[in-house]
Amino acid sequence: MMRTSVRLLRLLSLLQARRDWTGPELAERLDVTTRTVRNDIERLRELGYPVDAAPGVGGGYSLGTAAVLPPLLFDDDEAVAVAIGLRTAATGAVSGIEESSVRALAKLERLLPSRLRRRVGALASATVALPGSQPPVDAAVLTAIAAACRDHERLRFDYRTHGGATGPRVTEPHRLVASGRRWYLLAWDLERDDWRTFRVDRVVLRPPAGPRFTPRDMPDEDVATRMASGLAQATWAYRARVVVNAPATEIAARLPAGLTVEPGEDDTCVVEVGSDDPSMLTVYLGMLGADFRIDETANPELADHLRALAARYTRATAPGPNAGTPGTSPA
Repeated sequence: MMRTSVRLLRLLSLLQARRDWTGPELAERLDVTTRTVRNDIERLRELGYPVDAAPGVGGGYSLGTAAVLPPLLFDDDEAVAVAIGLRTAATGAVSGIEESSVRALAKLERLLPSRLRRRVGALASATVALPGSQPPVDAAVLTAIAAACRDHERLRFDYRTHGGATGPRVTEPHRLVASGRRWYLLAWDLERDDWRTFRVDRVVLRPPAGPRFTPRDMPDEDVATRMASGLAQATWAYRARVVVNAPATEIAARLPAGLTVEPGEDDTCVVEVGSDDPSMLTVYLGMLGADFRIDETANPELADHLRALAARYTRATAPGPNAGTPGTSPA
């Protein structure tokens, strides 16, 4: 049996990980009796942790909102610093820790007293990020979505598609996924009766969260596979099919996971690429390090941008006093 101090920390971790627990569930996780669970709950309350209890068959324990900050070994200034740091990390300032930062931020902000929440909000609202330094995703939106995923609560929001149309969605949120500098929500769309992927920067939440739901079974491995295969197809405003004069294995190693690379004939391959801006797509294609061809009929806008870029590069290397002077190439 675990020592009391170790068991209390484990109990606190369980209460933070999920909204509701029954006494028998906690007893099974901790390998103790339900009486020991009740005693440990009282110990947490004595330490300042607001644990709510509901009697009856459907009752259980849940971690409530604190009137004062429980003893987390942080003083007020340290708690604010941690919350601000997590908000910064959640929006992609440090690669690789975005998802962990959102989960930690959801736990911390649930326990912050109102006076500290106001300080965190004031500092966040007074901070201005340089253009392009981070994606336009509000950390408060990420925290709210993460909480809905954790608590299995329906999420209502207005969503703007890549075509500019905006409409309401009612979903059962499953997972938040960070990919590069963007955040995505994988959720079950109740109206469409299917899984859908949403870019979080296009989401406008409609609080409060909806009723609880029973989560659908999808292992994290399947989440990763679904997201990897769907991001390149469903989230960009502009897409193109490009034939690259290089083997598929060589090109696949240079591209992000999830982009479709199909082997072609004579050491060529076909790549499905996408972007919100055709001019940016021309830059990406130039970084492939291989010759490529496009179907101008199917992608006239991309063809125009490629010609304009080729003319600009040619002028940049032209000898003589008029080098770099714009000509009559497409704008």
